[in-house]
Amino acid sequence: MIEGREDLGKVWIFLGSISGFIAVGGGAMGAHLLKASLGPDLLQHFETAARYQMYHALALLAVGLRSARVPSGAARVAGVAFVAGTVLFSGSLYALALSGERWLGAVTPWGGLAFLLGWAAFAVAAFRRAP
Repeated sequence: MIEGREDLGKVWIFLGSISGFIAVGGGAMGAHLLKASLGPDLLQHFETAARYQMYHALALLAVGLRSARVPSGAARVAGVAFVAGTVLFSGSLYALALSGERWLGAVTPWGGLAFLLGWAAFAVAAFRRAP
């Protein structure tokens, strides 16, 4: 159970760290293992997924640090949106690249919208004052 602001901050930092780990692994996999087996367009989708996952892993770390210091509903929304965006945006691109199923590309914009919501919420959280 998440009780205090430090605990919620730790959750975002944990999720950001795990996401960063996966992004580095995915980037390495794309660069070394998949380069020969995927066509250039599918490889580009895979690399885009890893890049955006890393950006938002770092964003989750920032949300975690901010949440531990100044808890707010806006920071919580940002964290949830960044996680959802990563799953929808990066997840759909990874799946598209590995399966070749083009319909998965229809999911990607929803992840992009979640990322936008996350950044807007984080901007609001930046103006919250410590209690």
